[in-house]
Formats: sequence, C-alpha cells, structure tokens
Amino acid sequence: MLHLLRTHIEKIIPINDDEFEFISSCFTHKKYKKHQFLIQEGEEVPYNYFVLKGLLKLVYTDETGKEHIIGFAMEDWWETDFPAYYQQATATMSLECVEDTEVLCLKLDDYRKLCAQLPKLEHFFLEKAYMGFITAQQRTVSMMTTGIKERYDQLLKKYPSLVQRVPKSLLAAYLGVSRETLSRLPL
Repeated sequence: MLHLLRTHIEKIIPINDDEFEFISSCFTHKKYKKHQFLIQEGEEVPYNYFVLKGLLKLVYTDETGKEHIIGFAMEDWWETDFPAYYQQATATMSLECVEDTEVLCLKLDDYRKLCAQLPKLEHFFLEKAYMGFITAQQRTVSMMTTGIKERYDQLLKKYPSLVQRVPKSLLAAYLGVSRETLSRLPL
C-alpha cells in the first residue's frame, strides 16, 4: 500500500528510492471499521491521515448537537482536524469512517522531520495545502452565493464517485440542507 503514497507524492515532486524509504519510515499503517472514529472532539489529534482505501467524514457538532459535515476524504486525500493537529490542541471536530478505511498516519514530529531533512517534501505539503485552501474557499463562496441545486451539481461535477458512495443524509448535511430538501431536488 505504500506504493500509493509514492505515486501520490510523485504527482508533485520526483523522489528516489532512498528518499521514499525515509518518507515511508515516518508513516504508520492503520485499518478502521465503518463508524469507527479516528479523531473525537475533545481528544488529542496525533496524526494527519492519508487515505489509502475507504471514506471518511470530518464533522463539527454545534452546541445544539447538530452535526455539520466539514468535508469528506477518500482515496488519495489527506484529512485531520488541521488546527488541532498543527497547534497540538484538542480536537474541535471528529473524523469518522463512512466505510471500512485504511490510512497512513503521520505524526507532527515526523512531518517536521520530513520537511527539515527533505525540503522538496515541504514543497509537496505546501502544494497540498494550497489546493486545500482553494477548495475550502470555493466551497465557502458556493455556500454563500448559490442555491442547493447548483451546489449539488458542483459537487457531482467535481467529485462524481464521492456522490455515489455517500448516503443522501450525509450529502445533505455537507450541502447545508435537510435530507428532505435534497430529496425534493430534480436530480
């Protein structure tokens, strides 16, 4: 499964076998079952996760107990509660398996070691962060300026395989509407 990480990295930067051996030594492989939590609100966030197989949802629960889906992560994506991970604070969000999932886990100390000893990997992570920020800003603008049908169509166009894998109730929560509202759309 480590070859998936190498392929992912090499989409942005070239690496040789020795570099990849060093990189892979910093990751831990873990498997989780559907509905199992990788991160729970109020706990420490030890890892940034690279998804090898499966599907995750990142959820913020407000003071009324309502769940807001911040994002999904499927194969070839990274996910964690980034503020808690980088600031070594407790989680304000939960990360839960929507499907049985396999991940590679990267501790913050190992992330820093990789960036310090292999500067081109710091460039890789910076590029991944840029793409994450762009996606988050596009989603924010979409939530503020478009209707539910347009948001659903954007999601379907950008991530067609995700829409096929995620239950309608979770899609509705991600799009900021009720399950009933989503069901009434002419899809």
